Amino acid sequence: MSTQSIDPVKLAGAKSKGKRPWFLEDTDVERLMNITHALVQEVAVIRERMDTIERLLERDGKVTKESIEAYKPARFEADERGLLMQEYIARVFRIMQQDVEAASMPDEASSAEVAEEFAQTD
Repeated sequence: MSTQSIDPVKLAGAKSKGKRPWFLEDTDVERLMNITHALVQEVAVIRERMDTIERLLERDGKVTKESIEAYKPARFEADERGLLMQEYIARVFRIMQQDVEAASMPDEASSAEVAEEFAQTD
């Protein structure tokens, strides 16, 4: 198949048959969450490719598309990438983790409440 016959918009719009299932009450929130997840995934891919480019430059001093596609990280490199990816995902979704932690500490004051308390003291 030639690249001229590929329609990226049509491919991006491909979906399973049937109605789309909704999991959240607010479909707008779910749409935003899906967009966010897609962006997070794209950035993760870019980060991994950038890591590949940096490693190839360090090792060989040059990079080609073929060398990027053929690159297979050594075990220690894959472990480093895995840790970096875990840290990235934790930063992106830290608000969710903070909500879980806050639910386990219902009596803890919010930052707004603490600020208001300091503002009221003379």
